[in-house]
Amino acid sequence: MKLAIEALQHPLEARLSPAACALIIVILAALHCVTRIFSRTLSLNAARIIEFRIRNDLFQRLTRLDLGYFSTSRSGDILSRFSNDLTNVRMLTGFGVMSAINTLLVYCAAVTMMLRIHPWLTFWAIVPFPLMVLTVKKISHRLFHRSLQAQEELAHLSSQAEETVSAVRLIKSYCREEYFQEQFGTTAERYLTHNLRLARLRGLIIPVMAAATGAGTLIVLFMGGRLVIAGVITLGDFVAFSGYLAMLVWPTAVLGWILTLAQRGAASMSRLGEILGAEPTVTDHPDAEPITAIQQGIEARNLRFRYGDTDILGGISFHIKAGETVGITGEVGSGKTTILRLIARLLPVSAGMLFVDGRDINTMTTASLRGLIGYVPQETFLFSRTVGDNICYGVEADCSQEVISTAAAQAGFLEDVAAFPEKFDTQVGEKGVTLSGGQKQRLAIARAVAGNPPLLLLDDPLSAVDAGREEEILNELGKFYSGRTVLIVSQRVSAFRDCDRIIVLKSGMIAEQGTAAELLQRGTLYADICCRQQISSCFENGPDYSQLSEPQGSGA
Repeated sequence: MKLAIEALQHPLEARLSPAACALIIVILAALHCVTRIFSRTLSLNAARIIEFRIRNDLFQRLTRLDLGYFSTSRSGDILSRFSNDLTNVRMLTGFGVMSAINTLLVYCAAVTMMLRIHPWLTFWAIVPFPLMVLTVKKISHRLFHRSLQAQEELAHLSSQAEETVSAVRLIKSYCREEYFQEQFGTTAERYLTHNLRLARLRGLIIPVMAAATGAGTLIVLFMGGRLVIAGVITLGDFVAFSGYLAMLVWPTAVLGWILTLAQRGAASMSRLGEILGAEPTVTDHPDAEPITAIQQGIEARNLRFRYGDTDILGGISFHIKAGETVGITGEVGSGKTTILRLIARLLPVSAGMLFVDGRDINTMTTASLRGLIGYVPQETFLFSRTVGDNICYGVEADCSQEVISTAAAQAGFLEDVAAFPEKFDTQVGEKGVTLSGGQKQRLAIARAVAGNPPLLLLDDPLSAVDAGREEEILNELGKFYSGRTVLIVSQRVSAFRDCDRIIVLKSGMIAEQGTAAELLQRGTLYADICCRQQISSCFENGPDYSQLSEPQGSGA
């Protein structure tokens, strides 16, 4: 531009003609276009790769964390971090980094060329910029906290949406649609408020940038014009200087956007860091060795456990021989489920309290121990796949149709599958929504027995099964129990029909244990449980009063 202006002013003294300058500008513009395409592709691809790796790291970390972490975290909040927070990080590492590099290069190059034209004019032209930087820095500090608050509210919003969708049948059953709409609206309004505050701060940055750029332009027009009149610089120098200053306008405006991205990205990364920095409490010791079989059984020695400040198990001791079937019952909250979770190492257990085959459970690798266990949890969870896929879930090797059918038969589920339109290829829906409660439990039992495990842990597996089907399932499972170590937790004493021994818990302690006949003969806690269930069953079945004769006497 400088050479073109000088060529128009003094054609005879020009080094290049205006036409040649125009051609060079066209060539440089084309090279600029190619360079920007390449740089954007490189930077944005790198940002996508970074996002991909962080997402994988997050998922790997989540699968390693224990039950304790998920009991204090909401699913919607975790999903929000996987989507919105990761997007903010990608924007920072992609557009943010690319724009920052572009701003740095343009500033260095433009200011250098401006200094070559006139140092003092350069000094006065860029004086407003440091003031702008200080102002923006102060604003950006508040921007970080506002961004963090906005992300937290978005996480709450996602959690409410996820919970509402999951419980939509319950919500409709109780006609609570308006209540949940009101709750969601309140959270959405808070999210809007935080975003509007954030937008006002972001909107304040751009005018500050524009004011600094405008002040610089005004200085150049006033002082540069005087220098041209005085002959200190040429008109071409003035045009070139103005062009360099104009080049700083967009990078300066983008600087505010970069700062916004940096603060949002920092807030999001701090939230992601909470997951990436979380450590599981159940880990393998460096010298842990695998376990290949259960030949001696399971032993608890003064086993204790507590959730927070609440004691669940107060120091219990028992020994379950290999191949023995043991039932565990007791009042609600007495620690029945906790025992199964400790054996499966889903919860941390202190050294010297729990032994498998005479070895401390902490000295064996978690994967090898769980590989020997078939586990039916109290809350049945099914994947949104086919019936066959759900049964094969716990089978590491290829799961044949014969294995699937056998497992379904052992769980008393084969008759149900035969009634399905696509048999084992029937989709169960999200969380098994197309199945009844009893069908879900039977499918969970089939999944547990499909891998032919030597240790079977059943946590209230028949709670949703009717009495007629329960008898069928118990008959099939009784055959499967042979030669395996089985622990059954249940409130229904009928589930203990094939048990060699029964342990009764009360307030985290063993109240009594023995065979069903021995416990009934004692007439204590287990006998009371049996009595109450028999009375309850009598009323549920509806006693026949037609055989009762009318009482005699007026006093009747």
